[in-house]
Amino acid sequence: MSMLAIYDFLRMIISFVFVLGVLVFIHELGHYLAARWRGVHVDVFSIGFGKPLYRWHDKVGTEWRLCPIPLGGYVRPHGFADPEDVSEEERATYISGKTFHGKGVGSRAIVIAAGPIFNFLLAIILYFGLFLTVGKHSLGDPVAQAIVADSAAAKAGIQTKDTIIKIADINQPGVEKLVLFAQQHPDLSTTVTVKRDGKDMVLPIIIGSKEQDGKKIGLLGVQLGANIIEGKPMSVGNAAVAAVEETWDVSAKTVEGLGQMIIGQRSAKDLGGPIKIAQLSGQVSKGGFADLVGFMALLSISLGLINLFPIPVLDGGRLVFYAFEAIFRRPVPKPIQERAFQIGFVLILMLFLFSTYNDISQFSWFRWLTGHSN
Repeated sequence: MSMLAIYDFLRMIISFVFVLGVLVFIHELGHYLAARWRGVHVDVFSIGFGKPLYRWHDKVGTEWRLCPIPLGGYVRPHGFADPEDVSEEERATYISGKTFHGKGVGSRAIVIAAGPIFNFLLAIILYFGLFLTVGKHSLGDPVAQAIVADSAAAKAGIQTKDTIIKIADINQPGVEKLVLFAQQHPDLSTTVTVKRDGKDMVLPIIIGSKEQDGKKIGLLGVQLGANIIEGKPMSVGNAAVAAVEETWDVSAKTVEGLGQMIIGQRSAKDLGGPIKIAQLSGQVSKGGFADLVGFMALLSISLGLINLFPIPVLDGGRLVFYAFEAIFRRPVPKPIQERAFQIGFVLILMLFLFSTYNDISQFSWFRWLTGHSN
């Protein structure tokens, strides 16, 4: 292995640990501060999993841990276990008035919701810093960088260096929207407007198609790129407004993309796991600290959204239980909770395995082993 490859690998690992460490810390800090605010003592605040590498106790008695497996973390509020699952001896050790389950459903919901909320707040702060210092960068119109022979784009007469400014009735679609429109409209006969040598040209096009995951998707047959339009540093007020808007827009697009995966409009192969995050962390870090900060904001939003999914092992699942308790004035029956947590754990495990499979399936050695090297 060359020194350059070793350097790139180390940069990837360091960037991954830094990015994930910050995001996990902020998420758990939300739980921690909310618990302290609502009068709940926190027994443990852990960054990472596994046997602690280092631990210490603060002045209020919380044990802080730094653990070797950097794939998450947790906060353990005092008296977090359901009262009926705890022995009399353990309940006797509880600090009066400081237990999680001793608080009302509203306080418990605040503690659980604070983790994802802090992820969104972190994204706003990161975007605010970027927009204040370097401005808001954006992508220009899609530019054809290469044309696939005998493809829809080739038959329509699209040439390299053409700028695509319209397809069907969508003006300035951008790369992502252009690709998504094509995927959702296989075999559609429409028009595409390109700018070539300063002139607009309207070209008829029939979007191509192929079978993928048992579903027909559309193809343009063109490799697209886009110039980055650099922004200018904003004022404090404008940067704050733009940061909130960007966080909202990214959240909405992320939810939309997940919905498209569920209904089959977008391939589930786009779903990445920890290996993909590590790779992207290393790649983005090459572009400088500003690019890494933007990537962290994007991941922080994703982490916040994922934790709000109504799956029992996640924060969103617990919030669903608390909503039931608030409405019906009684907790969800224990057998239902237990079965829901079992199903939720299986779903999360399957999602982790699937995303990891997507990650390793991109490696050439894996495609060779599975006979998909071409």
